[in-house]
Amino acid sequence: MKPATSLNNVVICRRCDAALSKPNIQPGHKAICPGCGALLFELKKNPMERTMAVSLAGLLLFFPAILLPMIGVSAAGAHNEASLIDCIVILLNSGYHIVALIVFLFTIAIPIVHLLAAFYIAVAVHFNKISQSLLVFFRSYHVLDSWTMLHVFFLGVIVSIYKIVDLAELTVGGGLISFVLLLICSTLVSVTLDHYYVWEKMEQALED
Repeated sequence: MKPATSLNNVVICRRCDAALSKPNIQPGHKAICPGCGALLFELKKNPMERTMAVSLAGLLLFFPAILLPMIGVSAAGAHNEASLIDCIVILLNSGYHIVALIVFLFTIAIPIVHLLAAFYIAVAVHFNKISQSLLVFFRSYHVLDSWTMLHVFFLGVIVSIYKIVDLAELTVGGGLISFVLLLICSTLVSVTLDHYYVWEKMEQALED
């Protein structure tokens, strides 16, 4: 690589801090630091189209995931089942308001805002509807990306199933299946959304 000649064509290695000329690579390829071998950046194939599709699928799965029963429990002739919303209501009625608020924030509020934000960013960049507000919005998205805790809640469900499977008959509801698919979509959104591509497009649009 040649030495850097302008700031717009400079890329900094996050491992060795070397300032390098930005290489031109094709989608699906990676740029590697020639000094330390660290990944400089990667261009993903069709990142906005994939992000739109995955985030839209996640939004469609969201409501069945929180409204349909997740697990049914049968014991001693009695049957009971509850959805995610039912669990939050039960926590509220039992006086665990802080716990209910935490469950609501990390399993409903933040995940749906995260999916809506990813969909909005992908649509705005894909159709070149980039404004100064999108820059602020994208920075906020980085914060949300690290606060999605669906996998933690799912781990709690698995532990609960393990503890009661010998005491009662369990049935898997549509809510749990939707929740697993929602978890996959939420994870894929973080994988498909190409941050480098978004920053590049925003820089080009805001400079024009």
